[in-house]
Amino acid sequence: MAHLLLVEDDTTFSKLLSNFLGKHGHEVQVCSTITGAKEAIRSSAPDEYAVLMLDYRLPDGNSLDLLKLLREEGNRTPALIMTSFNDIRTAVTAMQSGAFDYITKPVNPEELLMVLKEALNRKETVSVKTTKKPEKQSLDFIEGNSKISKQLYEYVRLVAPTDMSVIIQGESGTGKEHVAKSIHRLSKRSDGPFVAIDCGSLSKDLAASELFGHKKGAFTGALQDKIGQFEAADGGTLFLDEIGNLGYDVQIKLLRALQERIVVPIGSTNPVKVDVRLIAATNEDLMVISQTGDFREDLYHRLNEFKIQVPALRERGEDLAVFIQHFVDKANEELGKNIREISKEVLDIFQKYDWPGNLRELNNVIKRLVLLSKDEIADLKALPQEMITSMEAVPAPVKLPGGSDLKLLQETHEKEMIEKVLQDVRYNKSKAAKLLNIDRKTLYYKIEKYQIE
Repeated sequence: MAHLLLVEDDTTFSKLLSNFLGKHGHEVQVCSTITGAKEAIRSSAPDEYAVLMLDYRLPDGNSLDLLKLLREEGNRTPALIMTSFNDIRTAVTAMQSGAFDYITKPVNPEELLMVLKEALNRKETVSVKTTKKPEKQSLDFIEGNSKISKQLYEYVRLVAPTDMSVIIQGESGTGKEHVAKSIHRLSKRSDGPFVAIDCGSLSKDLAASELFGHKKGAFTGALQDKIGQFEAADGGTLFLDEIGNLGYDVQIKLLRALQERIVVPIGSTNPVKVDVRLIAATNEDLMVISQTGDFREDLYHRLNEFKIQVPALRERGEDLAVFIQHFVDKANEELGKNIREISKEVLDIFQKYDWPGNLRELNNVIKRLVLLSKDEIADLKALPQEMITSMEAVPAPVKLPGGSDLKLLQETHEKEMIEKVLQDVRYNKSKAAKLLNIDRKTLYYKIEKYQIE
């Protein structure tokens, strides 16, 4: 039985959900506001709640703000975001901030239990993930056949045998960690550990301890010696996901560790030698944010011995069918199903959809599709109705005189608007993002996409 915290302001829905989860052996505490959730979490014992289930829109804010606050305070409890289908982009943002997964409303009971089981399994294994050397396994992904995919893995095979530091850049969900694992497995360090850290889930106060370790009594709560992940990865590869989230002081220590190949645990004066290859991943351009002062430029150049750009799924149209088959086979094995085919109607929707969550979203959608399909052919009945509706509402591009289409005109208009706002605020990107009502990462992406100087 797991103790769950459900944060939901719809009293009828929360009662139904808590009763359903109670029948499946879980104990559920319900809060209806962010304030109530904070009080419940802060007054509870550490790790009392196995999983947090957070409705996105709440009376006193949104759960994304709550999640960010909890991660800054060092709370790493797996969190599930519950949101409408139309807010999938918000769910993707939440996962960048440390959420484990998202569930779309209306909630399907079987889907909920499946995702909750995965979150509970993550809770049980997270403590051993970085302290035990993993056994060699087959790669859990495929390369794809498109030109852009072949280029990607040509770079992987080229850099893997070296000891160069690598930056892997790409949108959330594109498979950056899988690329890092393939570099490790093809390297001379493949018999050593592969240690992965999500920098987005590290609090500012505990990040240095997590990376470099600490001595007993070094700070409040340091009840025993702890080795850092640099030492845990000795002889292997250390993967820092979303490295741009590290604080400035930790960046300084990281630069020294890379340059001198030593770390000094917090509370100690004795340096520890480490032999680690570093791979960093980011969904934003570190060079761009280094110019704003949010990331050290010297650290960027130290990391950027080789850069790999992982393309978004919408840029890999030729590979979509290959990925679909791969994820169907994977879901069949995991769920004990035997889906042999996906209907043409579903495939048409998959082709039109822009997949903001990239391969991660495709994997999740197919896993749920396989779970809910009762026959050997997965059809529209197993897709969320909101996904079907959203695709029906998208008209085909209308060709206009001059060889243009509506999408091109919209992009031209968007580029002109961004350029005007940037000029108005004298290229202060934080102000521009606020005026455009988008986050800074999205603004950087669009600046790069439209080649705005």
